[in-house]
Amino acid sequence: MFADFLRPRRASGDAEHDCLRRIAQQDRAALAQLYRAYQPRLVRFLHRFTRQEGLIEEVINDTFWVVWQRAGQFRGDARVSTWIMGIAYRQALKAFRDGDDPALHDSGEELEPLLVADPDGDRETRDWLDKALRRLPDDLRLTVELVYGQGHTLEETAAIMGCPVGTAKSRLFHARVRLRNLLPALAGDTPPAAAQGGHDE
Repeated sequence: MFADFLRPRRASGDAEHDCLRRIAQQDRAALAQLYRAYQPRLVRFLHRFTRQEGLIEEVINDTFWVVWQRAGQFRGDARVSTWIMGIAYRQALKAFRDGDDPALHDSGEELEPLLVADPDGDRETRDWLDKALRRLPDDLRLTVELVYGQGHTLEETAAIMGCPVGTAKSRLFHARVRLRNLLPALAGDTPPAAAQGGHDE
């Protein structure tokens, strides 16, 4: 159903609400418009779970099938983006659980080096951070992605992940602590033994 939806063009908040109203009336063109706006963003989001492109495409299609079916139930209590990301998150958990994606089970293992020879400093930094994020447990990694990568508030992040705001805040805190320890090690910046007299853990 979604293969012929070309990309991208980002919809504004009002336009997104209008899209949902039209989708609720079975307007397929409105669904295509919303799909174009969100498909690249969802691909990036789902890459935090898995590198399997076929699985990512399946989750995105499942997400927009739910949007098609439930657009009339959207009440505007949250942003459209929060609602769609929440659907995608739940569809991802279901798909990965059903498929037993091995990428979900090796968060503690080294990932293959990404773009090692790339001289582009910005890209190298992104790859470095991505490697560190992939070492975090799923809940911590997704919290960081939603808050910093997607720009959601803690309240919106909690709504998407179906947890209390305090839990989202705690996850973000623990993620930052772990990243502070992981990033220097991944950059090869291991403190010399002599300098470890006063540790900061």
